[in-house]
Amino acid sequence: MVEDVVKELGHLSLGTRLKRIGETLQAQTQAVLAAHGFEQPAAYFPLLAALDRLGPLSVGELSQAVGVSQPVITRSLRGLEDDGLVGSETSEADRRVRRVALSRKGHGLVQRSQREAWPAIEAAVAQACAGLQGDLLTQLAALEDALTEAPLLQRVPA
Repeated sequence: MVEDVVKELGHLSLGTRLKRIGETLQAQTQAVLAAHGFEQPAAYFPLLAALDRLGPLSVGELSQAVGVSQPVITRSLRGLEDDGLVGSETSEADRRVRRVALSRKGHGLVQRSQREAWPAIEAAVAQACAGLQGDLLTQLAALEDALTEAPLLQRVPA
């Protein structure tokens, strides 16, 4: 077996390690969403949740709400608009600002996902994180091991 250099470098490669864990969680979340009949990318759901919780937002506000760069938000919004899940209008107060809001279809998707998928995902991630002990690097190693041994889809309650 090849040595896991990122893991062995410890704090030196913490950003890479966190990104790797994030990508694993994102892919496994996508599998859970698909198992529940959702076709949208997992990356869309934080945006949809922010719009549901906070109401219409500008691209900049949405970027702040989910902690993702504006170019990433703009690309995601194109997909969400193409799917009919959000709509946007130019702000009356400042014509340079575009305000984004959930469409009726988007509201329905959020409500359905809140009932059917989000609780399952949250429970599965909580189960993978349960019992983590030690310093951060030890906890990250345990989380990576847990996600390898039993992906989120296997952890979803029946």
